[in-house]
Order: sequence, then C-alpha cells, then structure tokens
Amino acid sequence: MESRDFFKDPFSRGELEELASIVTMDELFSWRSPSAREYSDRRGELSDADLIDLMLKEPRLIRRPIVIRTDDPSRHILGGRKADIEAIARE
Repeated sequence: MESRDFFKDPFSRGELEELASIVTMDELFSWRSPSAREYSDRRGELSDADLIDLMLKEPRLIRRPIVIRTDDPSRHILGGRKADIEAIARE
C-alpha cells in the first residue's frame, strides 16, 4: 500500500479528476468537514469543476483517508474505518 500526505504533496487537478472517475465527486468532497460548512447549502448546485477548485485551494475538503486498490480500482474506501482499510489492503 502506498501512502501520501496530500497536505505536503498536494493533488493536481488531473489527479483529482482521475479520482473522480473512480468515485463520485460527492464521495470525494468532504461535506462533513468544518471547512465545508460554508458550501453545504450549495450542495447539488456546485459543478464538479467548482468542487475540484475548492479542493485544490483547501485540501481539508478532500475526504480522507482514500484507499484505492491499484489492481482493482472498483475496490476503494473513502473516509473508512481502520479495520475496513486493513481488510482491503489484505485482499
């Protein structure tokens, strides 16, 4: 399993777009983050491009942890519990 601190090594627009091709943008955006409160009333109105712009400016808006199996991207977890992450890593 590869680990990345995206606060120190931020995602690029292309990387966020690639993640959004695996999971939905609604899953990727951390709506429950305190940083997202000011946007919650616009949920459903903001485009994917708008959400990516916000996540590029404020990485706290990216739901974490993100775990995606490289051999099977359909096997992924966003914001999961430690036990779920360990289980997907063992598969």
